[in-house]
Amino acid sequence: MKITVAIDGPAAAGKGTIGKAVAERFGMAHLDTGLLYRAVGRRVMAGEDAVAAARALVSGDLARGDLRAAEVAQAASRAAVIPEVRAALVDFQHAFARREGGAVLDGRDIGTVICPGAEVKLFVTASDQVRAERRFLELAAKDPGVTRDKVLADVRARDARDSERATAPLKPAADAVILDTSGMSIEAAVEAACNLVSSVLDL
Repeated sequence: MKITVAIDGPAAAGKGTIGKAVAERFGMAHLDTGLLYRAVGRRVMAGEDAVAAARALVSGDLARGDLRAAEVAQAASRAAVIPEVRAALVDFQHAFARREGGAVLDGRDIGTVICPGAEVKLFVTASDQVRAERRFLELAAKDPGVTRDKVLADVRARDARDSERATAPLKPAADAVILDTSGMSIEAAVEAACNLVSSVLDL
């Protein structure tokens, strides 16, 4: 079986959590494509050129324990606007998406650019205030100095950068199902996504 589930959406909307859960439910492989960009961003922070870092990326880069830091997310977003960086990472994502057994990919341009032919397309979103609060709670556990205002400003800045970039801007695919998780529990959001996949697989 080769089926691709494309899950897109802005930062902290829940697409990663949903992607992992869907992959586990249906026995598919999962790729958080944002990790590719975070890994590039982390190498850029260490002094590398963004395009060279993207071309030299290896699987070990995705296993680093510091890729979830806020400063890495910002570096990733800056690297992601560079067309050559995106091009360097496309082949990896294409191969992953069509692997035997099915694959779930979550990111910002999976259904629109990377896998426009995906059998399932889901755009997961939530209000910026809700997403900022989720990210704040996540970051505050590690950094007591983080503030809600700073996290909200970062979320809004990233939204603007992701949506306004010239190459592969963040937007729902025309045939994507929109899932607004603002008022949903994790369990309800996962169930909604799994129901969509089940309907496509005719389970």
